[in-house]
Amino acid sequence: MLIGTILRGKGRDVVTVPPHASVTELLATLAERNIGAVVVSEDGVGIAGIVSERDVVRRLNECGPAILDAPVSQIMTTEVRTCHPGENVEELRKTMTTQRFRHVPVVQDGRLIGIVSIGDVVKSAIEELETEKASLVGYIHGAPRTLSSAP
Repeated sequence: MLIGTILRGKGRDVVTVPPHASVTELLATLAERNIGAVVVSEDGVGIAGIVSERDVVRRLNECGPAILDAPVSQIMTTEVRTCHPGENVEELRKTMTTQRFRHVPVVQDGRLIGIVSIGDVVKSAIEELETEKASLVGYIHGAPRTLSSAP
């Protein structure tokens, strides 16, 4: 399965915040949208970074409550791993698992077109396994019998 297939199913909506937004504004966005990460972007097309709940918690522990008034640009990850719609989901799953990414922006022709989470990737793997199982069960139940009845 390809990343583009996941995007067709879930949509291409990507929540972004500008780098100058405060961490408090970021938290409000995460809570309102019930999501775990957002792409940091000035224009909704380019990627300046990505920031997750985990980033906030770690910086809050390091810096204390003053971080809540800081701009998102101070806590975001700037080296963002991206993927493209033609990329294989299985390969991305392996990368996300080994490198401990939970969210990966999808980029095509230099433009942000979507985002996939580890949940999306796992869901697609489960769907593939269920399809394969149904095919095997159908094959087993539909296969001609090899034993003949003796008269």
